Formats: sequence, structure tokens, C-alpha cells
Amino acid sequence: MPAGGRSLRSEPQTPGTSHRIHLPMALAMKTCAPMKMSGVSRPCLPARVHAVRPLPSSRSRAVAAKAVSGQEAQMKDAMARWENQVNEGSVVSVSGAEAGRMMQEGWTLLDVRPPGEASKVPIVGAITVPLFIEDPGMGISSLAAKGAFMGSAGGWWTGGTHMIPNREFIQQVQANIPKDAKIVVACQKGLRSLAACEQLSRAGYGTGLAWINGGCDTCKKGDMPTAGDVDLRYAGIGGFSEVLGWTEVQTEDKKQLLGGAGGVIGFFCVILGIDVAIWLVEAAQHFQETGVFRIAF
Repeated sequence: MPAGGRSLRSEPQTPGTSHRIHLPMALAMKTCAPMKMSGVSRPCLPARVHAVRPLPSSRSRAVAAKAVSGQEAQMKDAMARWENQVNEGSVVSVSGAEAGRMMQEGWTLLDVRPPGEASKVPIVGAITVPLFIEDPGMGISSLAAKGAFMGSAGGWWTGGTHMIPNREFIQQVQANIPKDAKIVVACQKGLRSLAACEQLSRAGYGTGLAWINGGCDTCKKGDMPTAGDVDLRYAGIGGFSEVLGWTEVQTEDKKQLLGGAGGVIGFFCVILGIDVAIWLVEAAQHFQETGVFRIAF
């Protein structure tokens, strides 16, 4: 216990304030007593007290957890609504091959893929209106979201990017497709097209709605007409996985860098072998010149 018979006490800390420590008067006077050196009295400087940053409050953690929980609940509710469309029969589940035949029978194919996917492998005869578009924002929140997405596997590995909803989706559809048209909705994975069906139904498109179950990733070459007769699955690949050729469609078409995973491993083995051979030659030359066998790489 410090001089003066009083203990150090700490004032209760509130979120957003610095932690203040009170010293008893006797201890404060002792701390600030003048120092003497070689007979010269030197005044002491006030002692520095470093502020302690408060830890995140329980309230802020609770708010963040509540936000995440709310997003998960919203997604769960949306999935249940979309599945009910199919279960109730208001949206018909079809395959890619069936969608191609339906186009020949007069159905309109609505391509709701983002512009990047739709332009990579266009579907001939389709009406293209993206449900999501690439975020054009350059603000702090947009840049942070883009950076976070790029750092995830969906960014660098598959080539995806941060998307935002197309606020003009229904208006653009209404400008291109009449309300009495029978529509087959397509996207790359099958989820966005199912979400688009809900918006179309609410907007009055009820004559006929179909959805490609599993999206274009389940289509085979020739199921639907495409520009250059390109396999629709190529629209959904990108990033480092495409560069290496480690996607399903590239494996089937044998369009892989250095022959795929085995080829890449073999390539690096060849490079390693060449490096070892060069080292052995240099080590042999060094031994002939100095009589010492050098083992350092």
C-alpha cells in the first residue's frame, strides 16, 4: 500500500473514454520531489500517464453479431420463398437441354447473368438483363467490399467480383419482354435465376415461368445455342483456376496449362532438376580448382 495509507483507485471506465488513474497526494508529492545532482537542484517534470484504449464494448459486439444473424435470417427466408415457387408450381424446373427445346417452341430465354459472364459466352436469341451488376462505387465501403471479395477464394481463385443488385431490373425486363410472354430464366449457377423469377412473378409475369435448375453450369455443349458454339460452362470460370486449367470444363476439353495439375508438378520438377544439375557442375568445377567440395547452394 502506498504512503499515506491510501491505495491506488481506478475510476470506472466507460466506452469511448480514457482510463484515468488517481494517485494519493503523498505519493504524488513524492513522485514530483526535486532531484539533486552535484548540488544543483533540478525541478522534476510531471510524470506521463499513458491513456489506455478501451476494449470494444459488449454493446458494439452485440450489434455486429445481430447484424450477421439478421443477414443469415433474411437469406434463409428468401431461400424458402424461392423453393416454394417451385413446390407450388408457379415456377417450372427445367434442364439446359429442355430450355433449348422450349426456345424453339416460342419461349423467351431471359439471361440474368452479370455482364461479364453473359458477354463471355452469349446465348443466341436470349434477352440479357442482369439481376446483379458489378459495383461501380469508389467510396470507402465499396472499395472495402471489393478488396474483401478479391481476397476470398471467390475472387482470386474463380475470378469473381463484388456485385450489387440491379435496381432497374424489372424496368429493363418490361422494356424488352411483354407480360404475356412465356419466360425461361437462366443464370450461371441457378440461384440468381430463381430469385429473378420471384421478382417477375410479382411484376405480373405469370403466363409461364421456368428456371434452369443448376444454371448454365449444368448445361452441356449444344444444349442451347451460343455464339461460336462455345460450351456455356466457360462463362462461369475465371481467376487463377482458369489460368491453370483446373476447372471441370477445361479438364474435359483438355485445355489445361501444362496438362493440368500433373503437368504443373512435372514442370516444377524439371526446373528443380535443371537447377540441381547446374549446381553439380559448378560444385565439380570448384572442387577441381580448390580441392574443396562446396556443398552450399
